[in-house]
Amino acid sequence: MQIQGSVTFDAPPERVWELFNDPEALRRATPGCERLDKVGEDRYEAVMSVGVAAIKGTYKGTIEIRDKEPPHRYRLAIEGSGSPGFVNIDASMEFVPAGGGTQVNYSWDVQVGGPVAGVGQRVLGGVGRWLIGEFFKKMQAELRADAS
Repeated sequence: MQIQGSVTFDAPPERVWELFNDPEALRRATPGCERLDKVGEDRYEAVMSVGVAAIKGTYKGTIEIRDKEPPHRYRLAIEGSGSPGFVNIDASMEFVPAGGGTQVNYSWDVQVGGPVAGVGQRVLGGVGRWLIGEFFKKMQAELRADAS
């Protein structure tokens, strides 16, 4: 399943890059993220509790930042599993100057398996888009809180 889009931030790419590389900001902005522990250079272990529709449950996994080109782009490799099944995500993020701000273009390739895979692409796509939307809203709030 592919999920793509873009979100504009009211800050230059260097500042948005810093925000998207701040583990605490990422933890606070990720819906249901209970823990995000650094276990290596650009590698984290995470625990997330998702309470949405058929993907409800607790997932444990890893997040790795790859292919960093500061302050322009990086990829996130996300792997997680729990009682609802497993999820593997290859997420590309691009930080593009847009006026005085930054447009973040994203493309997420999401693969799911186990019981959660039986839900159907339409439902999973809707939940995925909602979770990503919540993440970006919270990242924008993190940026505003930093500015004040």
